[in-house]
Amino acid sequence: MWRLPALLAAVPTALTDTVNYLIFDWAPIEIYNPEIEDYEESSLLKEFTRSISGSLLFCIEFIREVLLGGVKTIVAFTSWDYVRENSWAHWPALPWTVVTGAAILLGYALSGRWLAVFVGFATIYIAVFGQWEPAMETLSFVLIAAPLSVLLGLALGVLAYKSRKVEATLWPLLNIAQTMPHFSYLVPVTVLFGVGDHAGAIATVIFATPPMIRLSLLGLKAVTPEVIEAGLMNGCNKFQLLFRVLIPTARRNILVGVNQVIMQCLAMAVIASFIGAKGLGYNLLLALNQLRIGQALELGICIVLIAVVLDKLSLGWANKQVDYFADLTFSQRHKYAIMFLGILLAGSLLAYFGKFIFEGGVNYFYLIPHNKGVTTEFLWQAGVDWMVDNWYQGLQIFNTALIVNVLVPMKNAYLGMPVAATFVLAMGVGYIAGGIRSALVVGGFLLFIALTEWWDRALITAYMTTFAVIISVVIGAVVGILCAQNALATKLILLLCDTLQTFPSFIYLIPVIMLFGVTDTSVLIAVIVYATIPATRYTVEGLRNVPPSLQEAGSMSGVNRLQRLTSIELPLAFPHIMLGINQTVVFALFMVIIGAMIGTDDLGQLILKSLSDKDGIGSGLMLGLCVAFIGLAVDHLIHTWAKERKAVLGLG
Repeated sequence: MWRLPALLAAVPTALTDTVNYLIFDWAPIEIYNPEIEDYEESSLLKEFTRSISGSLLFCIEFIREVLLGGVKTIVAFTSWDYVRENSWAHWPALPWTVVTGAAILLGYALSGRWLAVFVGFATIYIAVFGQWEPAMETLSFVLIAAPLSVLLGLALGVLAYKSRKVEATLWPLLNIAQTMPHFSYLVPVTVLFGVGDHAGAIATVIFATPPMIRLSLLGLKAVTPEVIEAGLMNGCNKFQLLFRVLIPTARRNILVGVNQVIMQCLAMAVIASFIGAKGLGYNLLLALNQLRIGQALELGICIVLIAVVLDKLSLGWANKQVDYFADLTFSQRHKYAIMFLGILLAGSLLAYFGKFIFEGGVNYFYLIPHNKGVTTEFLWQAGVDWMVDNWYQGLQIFNTALIVNVLVPMKNAYLGMPVAATFVLAMGVGYIAGGIRSALVVGGFLLFIALTEWWDRALITAYMTTFAVIISVVIGAVVGILCAQNALATKLILLLCDTLQTFPSFIYLIPVIMLFGVTDTSVLIAVIVYATIPATRYTVEGLRNVPPSLQEAGSMSGVNRLQRLTSIELPLAFPHIMLGINQTVVFALFMVIIGAMIGTDDLGQLILKSLSDKDGIGSGLMLGLCVAFIGLAVDHLIHTWAKERKAVLGLG
C-alpha cells in the first residue's frame, strides 16, 4: 500500500489540532454558570460567539412570539425575574386567518391579484394541512437569516468591487464555502454558538451569503463606465454614486442574489434541524427517520410554498413603482394600512367567536394543530405499498444487476488505481485544459487529500460522484435540448427545475429507500435526480442565448434543424453547458454527502460521525475541505476549458 512520508502526512493532523486549540484552549477564561452554581472553563472566542448567538436568538424568538403568542423575549430583556416567571406575560398568537389575510393583501399591493391568489393558496394550504405552527417557526428563522445574508453579501460584494485585494481574498473562500458540505461546519457552529435556532441561523448565513456576494459583485462589475461617469457629472459623491447609481443599476443581479439567498435558507431548514432549529425542517427530519413518505412530502411542499411566496413577494417589492408626486387623500395614501386593520379586527373576532362555535374542540379559526389538519399521507403510503408489492421483484433484479455489473467494478477500479497514476491522470487533464498552471492547481488539491488518512474514502466519494454526474449530464442535455426547441416546453421545464431545486434534498432519499433499500443504488438515484436540475437548466439557458441572427443564417445556408443544432447552436451553447456541468458536480457532491445518512462508506459518513464527537471539529473541517477540493479541482478544469472555448468561439 502506498504511503506518504510521515512528515508530510502530519500536515493535516497539525491543521486539525490547530483548529481544536483555537476553539477550546486559546485565551481560556472562567465563566459562572447559574445552572450548576459554579464556575466552568470556557474560551474567549466561545464567549464572544455565544453573545452574538444570544442576540440572534432574541430576534428569532421575538418574531416567533409575535406570530405564535407570548412576550418572553421582551420580558426577559427587562431582566425582571418576577415578571418573567408569571404566566400573564404572554399575548395570544395571531390567528392564521389574520396572517393569511395580511399576506394576501401584501401580495395584491406589491404585484396584483395573481400574486394575491397564489399567496392565499399557499397560506391556506399550510394552515389546512395543520402545519401552521412549524411553518411560522421556519418563517421566523428565515426572516432573520435571509436579511442578514443579503446585507452581509451585499456589503462584502461592494467591498470586493471597491478593492481588488478584497476580491482576491474573498474569491477562494467563496469557492470553498460553496463546495464544502454543510455538515462539516455544523460541528464548529454548534461548539461556538450553541444548539438551537440561533446556531441554525448562523450556519444558514454561512451557507447563503456566498452566492449573494458573487452576484452583487457580478452586477456591480456589469455597470458600464458611461453610467458611472454620468453619475459623477451630476455631482454624486461616493455614497450617492453607490446607493443611487451603482446598486440600482445592478439591481437585476442583486435580485437574483436575493432569490438564491431565500432558496438557500429554506434548503438549510432540514440541515439546521440537526443542530436544534425548530420548524418544518425538524418535523421533516422526524418523518424521514420514520419513513413516513406522505407526511414528508406534505412538509416538503410547505417549504417549497414558503420559498416561492417569499421569492415572489421580494421580487414584487423590488419592482414596485411608487409615484411620489401623486395628489392623494389620507385614505388613499393609507388604504392598505386601513385594510390591514380591518383584517386584524375581523380575524380576531372570528377567532374569538370560534371558541364558542367549536366549543370543546379545536378552534379552526385560530390555530389548527398538526394532528387535526387535513392529510394525504395515507394516499402516498398506499401508492408506495402498491409499488413495493408490484415492482419489488423487478426493482431488486435491476438493483442487483446495477451493483454487480456496474457499481462494484467501477468502485474497485477507482480503489485499485495507484495513487501515482491518479495524480498523473488528473494533472494530465489539467495540463490539456489549461497548461502547467492548471496541472499544478489540480495536483495541489489532490495532494492535500493524499496527505490525509482518508484517501480511500475520497476515492469512493469520487466514484459515486462520477457515475451520478455522467448520467445526470446525459439526461439533462437530452431533456434540455428537446425542451429548448419549444417556448412552452422551455417555460415548463424551467418551472419544474425551480420547483425541484426548492425541495429539501432529503426528500429525494425517501422514495428510493422505500424501493431499493439502503444501498448505493438508492443514493445514486437520488443524486442523479437532484443533480440533473442544473444540467437541464444550463442546457436550456445556453441554447436560448444563441443569437437568433446566427440561427437564421444557418437556416438560410440550407442546413436542416439537426445540422443547425449540432453545428451552430450546441457549439455556441457549449461554454454555458460546461458551467451547468460544473454545477452538476457541486449538486452531486452535496447529495452524495447527504446520502451518508443511509449508510454509504464515503467521506460523508465520517463527516456525520464528527457531528457527535466533541473532538471531531478539526476532523470535520478537514473532511469538508477534502470534499471541497474534489469539487474545486473539477471546477477549475471546467472553468478553464469553458474560458478557452469562449475565446475560440469569439464570445469573450
